[in-house]
Amino acid sequence: MAMQTSHSVLSLRRCSPFTKSSSFSIVDLHRCSSIELSSLFHFTKFYIYPRSTFCTQSKRRSRGPVMAAKKESKGTKQGDGKYKHTVDLPKTTFGMRANSAVREPEIQKLWDENQVFKKVSETNNGGSFILHDGPPYANGDLHMGHALNKIIKDIINKYKLLQNCEVRYVPGWDCHGLPIELKVLQSLDQDTRNGLTPIKLRAKAARFAIATVKAQMASFKRFGVWADWDHPYLTLDPEYEAAQIEVFGQMVFKGYIYRGRKPVHWSPSSRTALAEAELEYPEGHVSKSMYAIFKVLNTPSECGLLDEFPKLSLAIWTTTPWTIPANAAVAVNSKLEYAIVEVQSPSDVDSSSEDGKKRFGSVLKSQEKPFFIVALDLVSTLEAKWGVKLVVKRTVLGSDLENCRYAHPINGEECPVVIGGDYITTESGTGLVHTAPGHGQDDYVTGLKYGLPLVSPVDDEGKFTEEAGVFSGLDVLGDGNIAVIDHLDQRSSIVLVEPYKHKYPYDWRTKQPTIFRATAQWFASVEGFRDAAMEAINQVKWTPPQAETRISTMTSSRSDWCISRQRTWGVPIPVFYHAETKEPLLNEETVEHIKSIISQKGSDAWWYMSVEELLLEKYRDKASDYVKGTDTMDVWFDSGSSWAAVLGTRDGLKYPADLYVEGTDQHRGWFQSSLLTSVATKGKAPYKGVITHGFVLDERGFKMSKSLGNVVDPHTIIEGGPNKEQAPSYGADVLRLWVSSVDYTGDVLIGQQVLRQMSDIYRKLRGTLRFLLGNLHDWKTENAIAYDELPEIDQHALYQLESVVTNIKESYESYQFFKIFQVIQRFAIVDLSNFYFDVAKDRLYVGGATSFTRRSCQTVLAVHLLSLVKVIAPILPHLAEDVWQNLPFGYNIDNTDVAKFVFESKWPAVNERWLAFPEEEIDLWGKILELRTEVNKALETARTGKLIGSSLEAKVYLYSSDDNLGVRLRNMCESKIDADSLHRIFITSQVEILSNLEDATGENIPYTGEYVIEGEKKIWIGVSRAEGSKCERCWNFSTQVGSFVDHPTLCKRCYDVVADQPLPALAAVS
Repeated sequence: MAMQTSHSVLSLRRCSPFTKSSSFSIVDLHRCSSIELSSLFHFTKFYIYPRSTFCTQSKRRSRGPVMAAKKESKGTKQGDGKYKHTVDLPKTTFGMRANSAVREPEIQKLWDENQVFKKVSETNNGGSFILHDGPPYANGDLHMGHALNKIIKDIINKYKLLQNCEVRYVPGWDCHGLPIELKVLQSLDQDTRNGLTPIKLRAKAARFAIATVKAQMASFKRFGVWADWDHPYLTLDPEYEAAQIEVFGQMVFKGYIYRGRKPVHWSPSSRTALAEAELEYPEGHVSKSMYAIFKVLNTPSECGLLDEFPKLSLAIWTTTPWTIPANAAVAVNSKLEYAIVEVQSPSDVDSSSEDGKKRFGSVLKSQEKPFFIVALDLVSTLEAKWGVKLVVKRTVLGSDLENCRYAHPINGEECPVVIGGDYITTESGTGLVHTAPGHGQDDYVTGLKYGLPLVSPVDDEGKFTEEAGVFSGLDVLGDGNIAVIDHLDQRSSIVLVEPYKHKYPYDWRTKQPTIFRATAQWFASVEGFRDAAMEAINQVKWTPPQAETRISTMTSSRSDWCISRQRTWGVPIPVFYHAETKEPLLNEETVEHIKSIISQKGSDAWWYMSVEELLLEKYRDKASDYVKGTDTMDVWFDSGSSWAAVLGTRDGLKYPADLYVEGTDQHRGWFQSSLLTSVATKGKAPYKGVITHGFVLDERGFKMSKSLGNVVDPHTIIEGGPNKEQAPSYGADVLRLWVSSVDYTGDVLIGQQVLRQMSDIYRKLRGTLRFLLGNLHDWKTENAIAYDELPEIDQHALYQLESVVTNIKESYESYQFFKIFQVIQRFAIVDLSNFYFDVAKDRLYVGGATSFTRRSCQTVLAVHLLSLVKVIAPILPHLAEDVWQNLPFGYNIDNTDVAKFVFESKWPAVNERWLAFPEEEIDLWGKILELRTEVNKALETARTGKLIGSSLEAKVYLYSSDDNLGVRLRNMCESKIDADSLHRIFITSQVEILSNLEDATGENIPYTGEYVIEGEKKIWIGVSRAEGSKCERCWNFSTQVGSFVDHPTLCKRCYDVVADQPLPALAAVS
């Protein structure tokens, strides 16, 4: 096919469809609804196949009129193109090459200049749709996770626009917190850091955040994402901060906020408390685990263990030896059975293992035979690990051990044995748990139950304080840990030290390990509204469904939320402390007053205004008695208040939002913090629906990292890298096509091979749309053929299209974009090209410009073009708009205004009539398509055998053992509607239906075969040379060629087309 196309890039205004005089509306063709796609194609799943899978007829066709026209254009002898002027070749200004680096920005500029998003949303009247944006951190360039997230959101929003919804999408950014503070500090030299006051640091952090927001916004726009970019929400905006303070205040007054000293995740590298959502658990962490013994001092009289075993000790196991100085008890499980074991043959134990990783302690080197208490179920495991024989002397229940007393292994103080919770198991360790309430959540709870002392001799830097005695000043995660082990070993308390590989919490920003440390912090008591939160979760639609289980588990088991941070860059916790008593001044009046100040001046006011200025007038005479708090709020409280600061305050938005969309890590992050703040203050979730997506990995399934060199940059995908051969410019639509192709509910893969595949699919889809545009260059609304008058092949094509559009809509509604990708690839790229377009070329090119057969085909093509460009628009908006701006006809919205842009056109209206195509006809066309495949195989065999070259040189014979099918095939051979004729469908010159196989014996049919349909019935296929002579214009063979004196080289059809058309002068002379 030779497209007649301009190579110059036309401006969008010059080729805009609304400047055309003609217009077209699909309403003219009586729209209707849909059926299951599986009944149409006889398959239930779509897969990506190479084109060759469906093209068994390769090399078998030659396009007569096209080839003639091409020869003429290349300067071959004039006679070859005698009828060239009568051939209707495709014409379009729509280029085959996307030229995305130039064309996409042009289209985006067109959208911006015409405010398309705003106008379409304001014009729509089908109800509002609010997708609330989760704010990314304003601390660096965008990565593939950002691209996946924002494009998923944009696909949803653009689909809702086509569904006539008023879409309001406000983009947001998280601008506070340690990530930004660290970026600023890292950019400064030491002298500058030393001279940095809090207000100067905050100013630098604000400038950095705003600059990053600007850069990220430009990248999001380049993705083709539509949003209210002129009015984003930033968590550093005064009005946002004021709304956050209000949420905090409401939680205070309802009794959900309290100040307490309890263990929290503490980052020595960041010197601040962390929430669970600020932690990561990298693979490969190795701790020094330790088996140690604590000497029993006395036991309850009814137990009498010391009378029987005077050298009795409790055996414990821990992966944090540095917490031993804070030990306050040993916990056991009351339901477990414990054994008093005698350690035999300890003197045979070497000081270290063969691999040098294990270190045996002095206990096992002693000549004495000590007695240990361990869980009975762990005796054999401990024998193997310690390399000794443990002889069980007696068993007791855990409940019998309560109130035993032992000597603290460092200071010798008397400590109790207590009953712990279900966290004490026999999966590892000894079944007895060293308990330090100042360094663990379970330990803390147990400590509250027994009134144990809360000891935490560790400072902000993660070093032992003077309270730790001989260990003072040592790093608990380094030298301090080793020192504790050595100290215990010197006191004959170590059994074994060995490395232990496990998941351990790290600060997700500094990538350094954290510790549990008791400090005075502000907490949100989740227990106070946990049941309400669980009920709210049940009212939300979660996609995928398993997301509900995940957040339910996290919410039901989570401890109180530590909301205070020891940082400068954030929203202050608006509390004053009495200078002497340390009692907080925090009430409704003070919070409201601080809120009003921050709403006008921003949170910087907390730092630059004096206590007297910040206090209410009634307290100012006592200002000297108070100091400002220095804690800021957890950034998850910042972003978790966005429903109040954005949804609850902005015009056009609503609370709760229709949808939240973020990654799976947000079950413990934004999804949860938003849920907790909303339920605590409003009693319901801030969202009606939640979609979660996985992470983006490289093509091999590995996490991307600069060290591995496997990072895929979205900017490079769109604009290309320095080496365009290795990293070509694919454009935003190819990136968006990739997003639509993956099942984002799990982790997804991307790399150069994947991108090349996406680019190839995009190119083929563009070719399909170009074919449609090119063959509608002379189309006008008045040319449309009424549905009842359409050939059956065209009615069947409309049935297929309507089924596909319905299927795609269902997939959009369920947010399963990968199914849409599969449907579009199969239908638009494979099925249409291989059948309908292939068959249609004959009547489009040589059927006659104004003939019924060409007009009926154009009627169907126009519907296909408009439907396809609409259904792909949410995924490929640039391609869809590019097509729309090159429409050769205008399109009316509801038969009134012309749609100047594709998103003004609305979703294709449902057409029940097209779907009412009779079941028996659907079945017949299914058989014809199968038969066509088999005929193509027979033609290919004949071509290989040199009987024919082009399929038009063939005549096909058919015999069906199914009489009913035979009758239908004969009727199609004799059809008065040329488009429904079998020889047009097979692209051969003739087809003959035989009454019986005996009729074939008298024919010269050198190639035969048969295939089975529906299990038993067969169709016999024969191929011979076509009868008659070759038509010069259409290359079909006909016995009528030579019958027309003035056009002796034409068949009857071509003669009728050209008879009334004067030949060009040169052609007439020749």
